[in-house]
Amino acid sequence: MLELFNQTSFHCSRIITEQYSTSFTLGIRTLDRKYHMPIYGIYGFVRCADEIVDTFHDFDKKALLDKFREDAYSAINDRISVNPVLHAFQLVVNQYGIERELVDCFLDSMEMDLYDQDYTSDNYCKYIYGSAEVVGLMCLRVFCEGDRDMYDRLREGACKLGSAFQKVNFLRDMKSDYVERGRVYFPGVQFTTFDPDSKLEIEKDIEADFDAAYQAILMLPRGARQGVYLAYVYYRTLFDKIKKIPAARIQEERIRVADGKKLALLAHTYFKFRMNALIPAFF
Repeated sequence: MLELFNQTSFHCSRIITEQYSTSFTLGIRTLDRKYHMPIYGIYGFVRCADEIVDTFHDFDKKALLDKFREDAYSAINDRISVNPVLHAFQLVVNQYGIERELVDCFLDSMEMDLYDQDYTSDNYCKYIYGSAEVVGLMCLRVFCEGDRDMYDRLREGACKLGSAFQKVNFLRDMKSDYVERGRVYFPGVQFTTFDPDSKLEIEKDIEADFDAAYQAILMLPRGARQGVYLAYVYYRTLFDKIKKIPAARIQEERIRVADGKKLALLAHTYFKFRMNALIPAFF
């Protein structure tokens, strides 16, 4: 009956993913089926930690995050948890050899969100690595299925993709991060004086991350390539939309891609993938 609990735990993480992110759900569904549940398991874990620091305002967030961290490590070490999200996550960690360091860095970044701070270049890079790049590395461990050479080859690209996604999120959520949580993640940038020059410098940095990530996407296993490429296309579309919007508007509203547009991107990506239009000649 343990297998039933395993399956149920993964389904809980799948529901969390579906409820919180239509874009990532679409991306996961276009992966080979063997990757679906492991990636849901990672996302469920990540989302729960993020919710603790972002939305549980009426509770002791530090205590909740500390308990979540303790329970996560116990689940990984014991290979069991009565918390379905943590049980699914430990199954992924133990099956695919996800390093403890990646889990540590992720939870450390979540803890950074508990405290007011002005971001310097150093802690900005630390936060992005822990909150986004390591999530990409966890997923890469799944996609590589124990192939260490492939993992080492694609590691930097996976980090760049996670970094690009997170920086786009920072731009998209700039108003809510500041108004609701008192945060501005970009080093040296003040919300009240955010100007076109600052926006342009941030965009150049994001563009470089996207360019580096694209080359790694082309080298992913075929069963992972389409889903990751879809997520890439979605975020590029959102980024392109943000680039066309004045800095002042970023301070006033959350920019998004309509659900209809997301479905159109899915159809277009599926067609390109089937026609091998995104694959270089050596494939």
